[in-house]
Amino acid sequence: MMISEICEKFGISPDTLRYYERIGLIPRINRNKSGIREYSEQDCKWIQVIIYMRNAGMSIELLLEYVEMVHQGDATIQTRKELLVQQRDQLVPKIDKLQKSLQLLNGKIDSYEQSVVPNEKNLKSTEDRGDKT
Repeated sequence: MMISEICEKFGISPDTLRYYERIGLIPRINRNKSGIREYSEQDCKWIQVIIYMRNAGMSIELLLEYVEMVHQGDATIQTRKELLVQQRDQLVPKIDKLQKSLQLLNGKIDSYEQSVVPNEKNLKSTEDRGDKT
């Protein structure tokens, strides 16, 4: 895949993708004879993991540490797992807060649907009839 396809697939900019490669979050990408990056399926898997972890709030520094441990192999499995558990434990309360915010917004929207919208429709129909009250 070409860089434009990767950016569209994952919703990131080419600059972000190049930055991730430059700092070592994703491995060096193979290039074709013209020097254009060609992303493999394995590259896409790495990119997806990095994006998901960033979306979960993991810092670049911690991601670099994680990637380094992955490259070190099986000896770091337990440490990597602990790092992921720690990140998950930090993410859960954030998700809970977002869920509560979503519930509040849904309640407000329902309230508008049940009271404000019908009142506006009544007002509009009154205006359309030419009633002057």
